[in-house]
Amino acid sequence: MTDTTRKAARPVPPAAPAGPTPPSAARRTRRWRRWRGVTPWLFLIGPLVLLIAFTYAPIVNMVAYSFTDWDGVSPELHYTGAENYAELFTRPELFEVFLVSGYYLAASVVQIAAALYFATVLSFNVRFRNFFKGVLFFPYLINGVAIGFVFLYFFQDGGTLDAILSLFGYDGDRAWLGTPASANVSLAGVSVWRYMGLNFVLFLGAIQSIPGELYEAAELDGANRWQQFRHIIAPGIRPVLSLSVILSVSGSLSVFEIPYIMTGGATGTETFVIQTVKLAFQFNKTGLASAAAVVLLLIILAVTWVQRRLVPDDKVDLV
Repeated sequence: MTDTTRKAARPVPPAAPAGPTPPSAARRTRRWRRWRGVTPWLFLIGPLVLLIAFTYAPIVNMVAYSFTDWDGVSPELHYTGAENYAELFTRPELFEVFLVSGYYLAASVVQIAAALYFATVLSFNVRFRNFFKGVLFFPYLINGVAIGFVFLYFFQDGGTLDAILSLFGYDGDRAWLGTPASANVSLAGVSVWRYMGLNFVLFLGAIQSIPGELYEAAELDGANRWQQFRHIIAPGIRPVLSLSVILSVSGSLSVFEIPYIMTGGATGTETFVIQTVKLAFQFNKTGLASAAAVVLLLIILAVTWVQRRLVPDDKVDLV
């Protein structure tokens, strides 16, 4: 028998039975699991502190001020109970400004429809579609104050709009911001121009997340663009469409920036938020203004809740 054969025939010693994990290794495992559970909270500390300090703490203070007679300046304030809320609901003229929100609510319908149309068209293979995407989204990037001043000149007598209309034979100056109806329509049109880009990006992202195989199968079955939109795109973007409607309704109820900059609430363009700001900073009724802000918050939450109940956010399965 050769030396190699003897080495191969040598019995292999049995493996040592698996014993308990050494104490040091067990401690390291527990420590690693503990840090793994704590690590996400370490990253969330900063955002949570900012959220509480600049969102929830001011809301709590606002609710507390709504039960006082604070004027916003004096260091003294007195608890008045529900007097501010009683004054709000016994003065119907304070809620008449919500009629102005109807113009913005109608404009939001136009805004969503236009954004959905452009997002659908530009989701297909269209020439210069990247250019048009930038053009549609660009207004949303502009500062709201700048937009207000630009369109203030655009709508003034003999301004840009009158100059453009004169090219088509419409001669004569018109005070576009001079009457409540024309002023509110003009301001609502500005809001459509500015915020359509946000809805456009939301819709475009939702449409592009739909699997391309569905479009290919639909084309093989002879479906045209309208049928693809009806049976593939519309069901696929339902959650995003519901979100856009919620944002549009809440935004219509809390319009502030554009009418405040362009008209200051004059000519029948005063909104509930503008009225609240005037109560706080012009008439020094911070307590009453805080109560109005709380009421607006509750109205927006109620409208959102009703909408979610009527149109639940069901999971979409297109496959």
